[in-house]
Amino acid sequence: MVNFFIGMFVGVGVAYMAHRVQALNRGGAVAAAVLGTVVFGMAGAGWAVVMLTFFVSSSLLSKLFRARKAATGPDFAKGSNRDVWQVLANGGVSGAAALAYFVLQQVHPAGTLASILWVGFAASLAGANADTWATELGMLNPRQPLLLTTLQRVPRGTSGGVSLVGTLAALVGSALVGGMAAWVTGMGWAPALDASPWKALVAIAVGGVVGSLVDSLLGATLQAIYFCPACQKETEKHPQHTCGGKTVHQRGLAWLNNDGVNFLCTLSAALAGVCLFLVLL
Repeated sequence: MVNFFIGMFVGVGVAYMAHRVQALNRGGAVAAAVLGTVVFGMAGAGWAVVMLTFFVSSSLLSKLFRARKAATGPDFAKGSNRDVWQVLANGGVSGAAALAYFVLQQVHPAGTLASILWVGFAASLAGANADTWATELGMLNPRQPLLLTTLQRVPRGTSGGVSLVGTLAALVGSALVGGMAAWVTGMGWAPALDASPWKALVAIAVGGVVGSLVDSLLGATLQAIYFCPACQKETEKHPQHTCGGKTVHQRGLAWLNNDGVNFLCTLSAALAGVCLFLVLL
């Protein structure tokens, strides 16, 4: 119980500070406080360090490139002040893994399942980090990105657009989370693995990159895209464009927005990471 209340205090504190620096809006801060309590208070310090690695690095990048993103991709960017849906989309899978681990510890503390939950947790955050880094740093690519499915040039910020800088950024962002997960495992702050921490690093980092590729593929094919008749522009914003005009559905699944795609990114990253980890055992 002491560890739980310490974790809850830290989780709420981090969410409050993130709200103060406008990394989270009020709803996002509440969601982050609950998620932080689950991860920090129930799973433990190692899990908290990995989650903070994702949250701090991705939030800093979003803040650093906020002006550039607003200027180059206002029709697609959701903004750096994350709301409740963005928090759940990026952290829901990791939170579920941490909660499952806590429950598992009450009935069966040791075993391969604990390792699987740990790798899935870290890989989901690696996917979220890879996607965020690719989006933010991809804006620095000197040329417009290519749509993954057609390889045609598209405006910066377009969902499904890929670039060399963005791809390299995804690799680094995913490897950062994987490296941190391997480090805390070696420090004994995470479940004991049946394999080397380096194998876990590879599984987590590769899983994160797979998740970012799934994100791009879904963004290029199934994500809902709208059209503003007043501006004659495609956009993700609905039902109102930035100009104030009403947007109409143009393609994709109307129910699959950017938050849904981000959730599927983290889920696919977790699954890919776990599968590769089991192969490397």
